[in-house]
Amino acid sequence: MYKRLIRPILFQIEPENIYDAVAAICKTLTPFTGLVNQVFGYEHPMLETEVFGLKFKNPVGLAPGYDKSGSFSRFLSGLGFGFIEVGSVTPLPQPGNPKPRMFRLIEDEAIINRMGFNSSGMAAVAENLKKLQKRNFILGVNLGKNKNTPNEEAYKDYLAGFERLAPLADFVVVNVSSPNTPGLRQLQDKGPLLEMFQALQAANQRLVNPKPLLLKIAPDLTDKQLDDIVAIALQTKIAGLIMANTTIAREGLVSAQAKIAQIGEGGLSGRPLRKRATQLISHLYRQLRGQIPIIGVGGIFSASDAYEKIRAGANLIEIYTGMVYEGPLLVKKINQGLVNLLKRDGFANVSQAVGKPF
Repeated sequence: MYKRLIRPILFQIEPENIYDAVAAICKTLTPFTGLVNQVFGYEHPMLETEVFGLKFKNPVGLAPGYDKSGSFSRFLSGLGFGFIEVGSVTPLPQPGNPKPRMFRLIEDEAIINRMGFNSSGMAAVAENLKKLQKRNFILGVNLGKNKNTPNEEAYKDYLAGFERLAPLADFVVVNVSSPNTPGLRQLQDKGPLLEMFQALQAANQRLVNPKPLLLKIAPDLTDKQLDDIVAIALQTKIAGLIMANTTIAREGLVSAQAKIAQIGEGGLSGRPLRKRATQLISHLYRQLRGQIPIIGVGGIFSASDAYEKIRAGANLIEIYTGMVYEGPLLVKKINQGLVNLLKRDGFANVSQAVGKPF
Protein backbone atom coordinates (compact mmCIF):
# COMPACT_ATOMS: atom_id res chain seq x y z
CA MET A 1 0.00 0.00 0.00
CA TYR A 2 2.75 2.45 0.94
CA LYS A 3 4.80 1.88 -2.22
CA ARG A 4 1.77 1.79 -4.55
CA LEU A 5 -0.41 4.54 -3.15
CA ILE A 6 1.29 6.72 -0.52
CA ARG A 7 4.87 6.98 -1.77
CA PRO A 8 4.01 8.29 -5.26
CA ILE A 9 2.10 11.16 -3.66
CA LEU A 10 4.81 11.93 -1.11
CA PHE A 11 7.50 11.88 -3.78
CA GLN A 12 5.78 14.75 -5.60
CA ILE A 13 6.79 16.99 -2.69
CA GLU A 14 10.26 18.33 -1.85
CA PRO A 15 12.02 15.88 0.51
CA GLU A 16 12.66 18.35 3.31
CA ASN A 17 9.06 19.60 3.22
CA ILE A 18 7.90 16.01 3.64
CA TYR A 19 10.27 15.61 6.56
CA ASP A 20 8.86 18.70 8.31
CA ALA A 21 5.29 17.47 7.82
CA VAL A 22 6.08 13.96 9.07
CA ALA A 23 7.89 15.37 12.11
CA ALA A 24 4.85 17.50 12.99
CA ILE A 25 2.52 14.49 12.63
CA CYS A 26 4.77 12.32 14.80
CA LYS A 27 4.84 14.92 17.56
CA THR A 28 1.04 15.17 17.45
CA LEU A 29 0.58 11.40 17.60
CA THR A 30 3.04 10.81 20.46
CA PRO A 31 0.22 10.21 23.01
CA PHE A 32 -0.88 7.26 20.84
CA THR A 33 2.54 5.57 20.73
CA GLY A 34 1.21 2.47 22.49
CA LEU A 35 -1.52 1.98 19.89
CA VAL A 36 0.97 2.53 17.08
CA ASN A 37 3.22 -0.14 18.56
CA GLN A 38 0.37 -2.66 18.54
CA VAL A 39 0.30 -2.33 14.74
CA PHE A 40 3.98 -1.80 13.94
CA GLY A 41 5.79 -3.57 16.78
CA TYR A 42 7.10 -7.14 16.76
CA GLU A 43 8.88 -8.93 19.59
CA HIS A 44 10.60 -12.30 19.69
CA PRO A 45 13.19 -13.66 22.14
CA MET A 46 15.50 -14.63 19.25
CA LEU A 47 15.91 -10.92 18.47
CA GLU A 48 16.96 -9.86 21.96
CA THR A 49 20.64 -9.05 22.26
CA GLU A 50 23.10 -7.40 24.65
CA VAL A 51 25.66 -5.06 23.11
CA PHE A 52 28.13 -2.78 24.95
CA GLY A 53 26.31 -3.56 28.19
CA LEU A 54 22.86 -2.53 26.94
CA LYS A 55 19.94 -4.90 26.42
CA PHE A 56 18.21 -4.38 23.06
CA LYS A 57 14.78 -5.90 22.38
CA ASN A 58 15.78 -6.24 18.73
CA PRO A 59 18.82 -5.25 16.61
CA VAL A 60 17.06 -2.74 14.33
CA GLY A 61 17.77 0.93 15.07
CA LEU A 62 16.85 4.24 13.50
CA ALA A 63 19.85 6.16 12.19
CA PRO A 64 20.29 9.85 13.11
CA GLY A 65 18.69 12.41 10.86
CA TYR A 66 15.05 11.47 11.39
CA ASP A 67 14.82 13.05 14.83
CA LYS A 68 17.63 15.57 15.02
CA SER A 69 16.46 17.16 18.26
CA GLY A 70 14.88 14.31 20.21
CA SER A 71 11.44 15.87 19.94
CA PHE A 72 9.52 12.82 18.64
CA SER A 73 11.71 9.82 19.44
CA ARG A 74 9.08 8.38 21.77
CA PHE A 75 6.65 8.09 18.86
CA LEU A 76 9.33 6.64 16.57
CA SER A 77 10.04 3.94 19.15
CA GLY A 78 6.44 2.81 18.64
CA LEU A 79 7.32 1.76 15.09
CA GLY A 80 9.16 -1.20 16.60
CA PHE A 81 12.78 -0.04 16.69
CA GLY A 82 15.18 -1.61 19.14
CA PHE A 83 16.87 1.77 19.56
CA ILE A 84 16.74 5.36 18.32
CA GLU A 85 19.76 7.54 17.58
CA VAL A 86 19.08 11.29 17.87
CA GLY A 87 21.10 13.94 16.06
CA SER A 88 23.47 15.02 14.85
CA VAL A 89 23.62 17.64 17.61
CA THR A 90 26.03 20.58 17.61
CA PRO A 91 26.91 22.66 20.71
CA LEU A 92 25.38 25.86 19.32
CA PRO A 93 22.30 26.10 17.11
CA GLN A 94 23.09 26.37 13.41
CA PRO A 95 20.93 26.35 10.26
CA GLY A 96 23.05 23.98 8.19
CA ASN A 97 23.64 24.42 4.47
CA PRO A 98 21.37 26.43 2.15
CA LYS A 99 18.28 24.72 0.72
CA PRO A 100 17.64 22.67 -1.35
CA ARG A 101 19.95 20.19 0.36
CA MET A 102 18.16 16.84 0.10
CA PHE A 103 17.51 15.03 -3.18
CA ARG A 104 15.97 11.71 -4.20
CA LEU A 105 17.48 9.41 -6.81
CA ILE A 106 14.36 7.30 -7.26
CA GLU A 107 15.79 5.01 -9.93
CA ASP A 108 18.61 4.09 -7.53
CA GLU A 109 16.45 4.07 -4.40
CA ALA A 110 18.91 6.53 -2.92
CA ILE A 111 19.13 9.98 -1.35
CA ILE A 112 21.81 12.63 -1.66
CA ASN A 113 21.93 15.10 1.22
CA ARG A 114 24.14 18.00 2.18
CA MET A 115 22.28 19.07 5.31
CA GLY A 116 25.42 20.34 7.06
CA PHE A 117 24.54 19.50 10.67
CA ASN A 118 21.43 21.68 10.92
CA SER A 119 20.80 21.55 14.65
CA SER A 120 18.75 23.24 17.35
CA GLY A 121 21.83 23.04 19.59
CA MET A 122 22.68 20.96 22.63
CA ALA A 123 20.73 23.10 25.14
CA ALA A 124 17.43 22.64 23.28
CA VAL A 125 18.11 18.94 22.68
CA ALA A 126 18.94 18.45 26.36
CA GLU A 127 15.51 19.81 27.30
CA ASN A 128 13.86 17.35 24.91
CA LEU A 129 15.89 14.42 26.21
CA LYS A 130 14.97 15.27 29.79
CA LYS A 131 11.36 14.51 28.80
CA LEU A 132 12.48 11.05 27.68
CA GLN A 133 14.10 9.94 30.92
CA LYS A 134 11.16 7.61 31.58
CA ARG A 135 11.36 5.49 28.42
CA ASN A 136 11.18 1.86 27.36
CA PHE A 137 13.66 2.07 24.48
CA ILE A 138 17.41 2.51 24.04
CA LEU A 139 18.37 6.09 23.16
CA GLY A 140 21.62 7.19 21.55
CA VAL A 141 22.78 10.71 20.78
CA ASN A 142 25.00 11.59 17.80
CA LEU A 143 27.40 14.52 18.25
CA GLY A 144 28.77 16.89 15.62
CA LYS A 145 30.79 20.09 15.64
CA ASN A 146 29.73 23.59 14.68
CA LYS A 147 30.72 24.66 11.18
CA ASN A 148 32.72 27.66 12.41
CA THR A 149 34.76 25.68 14.92
CA PRO A 150 38.28 25.09 13.51
CA ASN A 151 39.42 21.48 13.43
CA GLU A 152 42.19 22.09 15.97
CA GLU A 153 39.47 23.04 18.48
CA ALA A 154 36.88 20.48 17.35
CA TYR A 155 37.47 18.24 20.35
CA LYS A 156 36.09 21.05 22.54
CA ASP A 157 32.78 20.93 20.65
CA TYR A 158 32.50 17.16 21.06
CA LEU A 159 33.50 17.43 24.70
CA ALA A 160 30.85 20.09 25.34
CA GLY A 161 28.18 17.99 23.63
CA PHE A 162 29.22 14.90 25.52
CA GLU A 163 29.20 16.56 28.93
CA ARG A 164 25.76 18.08 28.31
CA LEU A 165 24.00 15.14 26.67
CA ALA A 166 25.71 11.90 27.76
CA PRO A 167 23.93 11.79 31.15
CA LEU A 168 20.60 11.87 29.29
CA ALA A 169 21.32 9.08 26.78
CA ASP A 170 22.17 5.38 26.84
CA PHE A 171 25.08 5.71 24.39
CA VAL A 172 26.93 8.49 22.58
CA VAL A 173 28.19 8.58 18.98
CA VAL A 174 31.00 10.81 17.70
CA ASN A 175 30.31 11.82 14.09
CA VAL A 176 33.46 12.97 12.29
CA SER A 177 32.50 11.28 9.02
CA SER A 178 29.79 13.48 7.50
CA PRO A 179 30.92 14.80 4.10
CA ASN A 180 28.80 17.94 4.45
CA THR A 181 30.85 19.97 6.95
CA PRO A 182 34.07 21.30 5.38
CA GLY A 183 37.16 19.53 6.71
CA LEU A 184 35.23 17.33 9.15
CA ARG A 185 36.50 14.04 7.76
CA GLN A 186 40.07 15.14 8.47
CA LEU A 187 39.23 14.45 12.11
CA GLN A 188 39.25 10.74 11.24
CA ASP A 189 43.03 10.99 10.83
CA LYS A 190 45.09 9.25 13.49
CA GLY A 191 46.35 12.29 15.43
CA PRO A 192 43.11 14.28 15.80
CA LEU A 193 41.05 11.17 16.45
CA LEU A 194 43.35 9.92 19.20
CA GLU A 195 43.37 13.34 20.89
CA MET A 196 39.59 13.56 20.75
CA PHE A 197 38.85 10.14 22.21
CA GLN A 198 41.42 10.50 24.95
CA ALA A 199 39.66 13.72 26.02
CA LEU A 200 36.19 12.19 25.69
CA GLN A 201 37.06 9.04 27.59
CA ALA A 202 38.57 11.10 30.39
CA ALA A 203 35.27 13.00 30.66
CA ASN A 204 33.37 9.73 30.43
CA GLN A 205 35.22 8.25 33.38
CA ARG A 206 34.19 11.24 35.48
CA LEU A 207 30.52 10.30 35.09
CA VAL A 208 28.83 8.32 37.84
CA ASN A 209 27.69 5.93 35.10
CA PRO A 210 30.09 6.07 32.12
CA LYS A 211 28.37 5.67 28.76
CA PRO A 212 29.30 3.53 25.75
CA LEU A 213 31.18 5.87 23.40
CA LEU A 214 30.96 5.02 19.70
CA LEU A 215 32.57 6.31 16.50
CA LYS A 216 30.79 6.64 13.15
CA ILE A 217 33.04 5.99 10.14
CA ALA A 218 32.97 7.08 6.49
CA PRO A 219 32.82 4.42 3.75
CA ASP A 220 35.39 6.29 1.64
CA LEU A 221 38.46 5.51 3.76
CA THR A 222 41.45 3.47 2.63
CA ASP A 223 42.29 0.16 4.32
CA LYS A 224 45.25 1.91 6.01
CA GLN A 225 42.95 4.58 7.46
CA LEU A 226 40.55 1.90 8.65
CA ASP A 227 43.36 -0.02 10.29
CA ASP A 228 44.49 3.17 12.08
CA ILE A 229 40.93 3.64 13.36
CA VAL A 230 40.86 0.05 14.61
CA ALA A 231 44.13 0.64 16.50
CA ILE A 232 42.79 3.85 18.09
CA ALA A 233 39.48 2.17 18.94
CA LEU A 234 41.32 -0.57 20.82
CA GLN A 235 43.75 1.86 22.47
CA THR A 236 41.07 4.28 23.71
CA LYS A 237 38.48 1.58 24.51
CA ILE A 238 35.86 2.83 22.07
CA ALA A 239 32.69 0.84 22.82
CA GLY A 240 31.50 0.45 19.23
CA LEU A 241 32.01 1.42 15.60
CA ILE A 242 29.26 2.45 13.20
CA MET A 243 29.87 1.60 9.55
CA ALA A 244 29.00 3.45 7.42
CA ASN A 245 28.08 7.08 6.99
CA THR A 246 27.05 8.41 3.58
CA THR A 247 29.49 8.21 0.66
CA ILE A 248 30.83 10.85 -1.71
CA ALA A 249 31.20 8.18 -4.42
CA ARG A 250 28.79 8.12 -7.37
CA GLU A 251 29.90 4.96 -9.19
CA GLY A 252 27.31 2.52 -10.49
CA LEU A 253 24.28 4.81 -10.32
CA VAL A 254 21.55 4.36 -12.93
CA SER A 255 20.08 7.85 -12.51
CA ALA A 256 20.86 10.27 -15.33
CA GLN A 257 24.37 11.69 -15.05
CA ALA A 258 23.01 15.15 -15.85
CA LYS A 259 20.70 14.96 -12.83
CA ILE A 260 23.51 13.76 -10.56
CA ALA A 261 25.78 16.56 -11.78
CA GLN A 262 23.02 19.12 -11.25
CA ILE A 263 22.52 17.98 -7.65
CA GLY A 264 26.24 18.38 -6.96
CA GLU A 265 27.94 17.67 -3.65
CA GLY A 266 26.49 15.66 -0.80
CA GLY A 267 26.49 12.29 0.89
CA LEU A 268 24.82 9.39 -0.92
CA SER A 269 22.75 6.89 1.08
CA GLY A 270 20.46 4.04 0.14
CA ARG A 271 20.65 0.89 -1.95
CA PRO A 272 23.88 1.78 -3.85
CA LEU A 273 25.78 1.82 -0.53
CA ARG A 274 24.73 -1.71 0.51
CA LYS A 275 27.57 -3.75 -0.97
CA ARG A 276 30.39 -1.35 0.00
CA ALA A 277 29.12 -0.97 3.57
CA THR A 278 28.86 -4.74 3.98
CA GLN A 279 32.41 -5.24 2.69
CA LEU A 280 33.72 -2.67 5.16
CA ILE A 281 31.82 -4.25 8.04
CA SER A 282 33.41 -7.58 7.17
CA HIS A 283 36.87 -5.96 7.03
CA LEU A 284 36.36 -4.30 10.42
CA TYR A 285 35.10 -7.50 11.99
CA ARG A 286 38.14 -9.44 10.79
CA GLN A 287 40.50 -6.75 12.06
CA LEU A 288 38.77 -6.45 15.42
CA ARG A 289 38.22 -10.20 15.83
CA GLY A 290 34.95 -9.42 17.57
CA GLN A 291 36.58 -7.29 20.28
CA ILE A 292 34.48 -4.19 19.51
CA PRO A 293 30.80 -4.33 18.48
CA ILE A 294 29.76 -2.93 15.08
CA ILE A 295 26.53 -1.20 14.05
CA GLY A 296 25.94 -1.81 10.34
CA VAL A 297 24.34 0.90 8.22
CA GLY A 298 23.89 1.35 4.49
CA GLY A 299 21.36 0.15 1.93
CA ILE A 300 19.17 -1.93 4.25
CA PHE A 301 15.77 -2.36 2.58
CA SER A 302 14.78 -5.85 3.75
CA ALA A 303 15.39 -8.58 6.31
CA SER A 304 17.89 -10.24 3.95
CA ASP A 305 19.84 -6.96 3.72
CA ALA A 306 19.92 -6.72 7.52
CA TYR A 307 20.90 -10.38 7.85
CA GLU A 308 23.73 -9.86 5.36
CA LYS A 309 25.14 -7.10 7.58
CA ILE A 310 24.81 -9.26 10.69
CA ARG A 311 26.51 -12.25 9.10
CA ALA A 312 29.29 -9.90 7.94
CA GLY A 313 29.92 -8.84 11.55
CA ALA A 314 27.32 -6.27 12.62
CA ASN A 315 25.87 -6.74 16.11
CA LEU A 316 23.14 -4.18 15.40
CA ILE A 317 21.89 -2.41 12.28
CA GLU A 318 20.34 0.97 11.52
CA ILE A 319 18.01 2.09 8.75
CA TYR A 320 17.23 5.48 7.27
CA THR A 321 16.79 5.66 3.48
CA GLY A 322 15.20 2.22 3.41
CA MET A 323 12.27 3.50 5.44
CA VAL A 324 11.80 6.42 3.03
CA TYR A 325 11.39 3.99 0.13
CA GLU A 326 9.77 1.02 1.91
CA GLY A 327 7.59 2.78 4.49
CA PRO A 328 7.13 2.52 8.28
CA LEU A 329 6.30 -1.20 8.24
CA LEU A 330 9.90 -1.93 7.23
CA VAL A 331 11.01 -2.36 10.86
CA LYS A 332 8.42 -5.04 11.52
CA LYS A 333 9.19 -6.79 8.23
CA ILE A 334 12.91 -6.85 9.03
CA ASN A 335 12.39 -8.24 12.52
CA GLN A 336 9.92 -10.89 11.37
CA GLY A 337 12.19 -11.83 8.49
CA LEU A 338 15.25 -12.06 10.73
CA VAL A 339 13.51 -14.60 12.96
CA ASN A 340 12.71 -16.74 9.92
CA LEU A 341 16.27 -16.49 8.59
CA LEU A 342 17.79 -17.33 11.98
CA LYS A 343 15.54 -20.38 12.30
CA ARG A 344 16.35 -21.48 8.75
CA ASP A 345 20.08 -21.40 9.44
CA GLY A 346 19.92 -23.02 12.87
CA PHE A 347 20.81 -20.03 15.05
CA ALA A 348 19.19 -19.81 18.49
CA ASN A 349 19.36 -16.01 18.52
CA VAL A 350 20.66 -13.06 16.54
CA SER A 351 23.91 -12.85 18.52
CA GLN A 352 24.94 -16.30 17.27
CA ALA A 353 24.78 -15.13 13.64
CA VAL A 354 27.16 -12.18 14.07
CA GLY A 355 30.27 -12.58 11.93
CA LYS A 356 29.29 -16.01 10.62
CA PRO A 357 29.87 -15.75 6.85
CA PHE A 358 27.48 -17.45 4.43
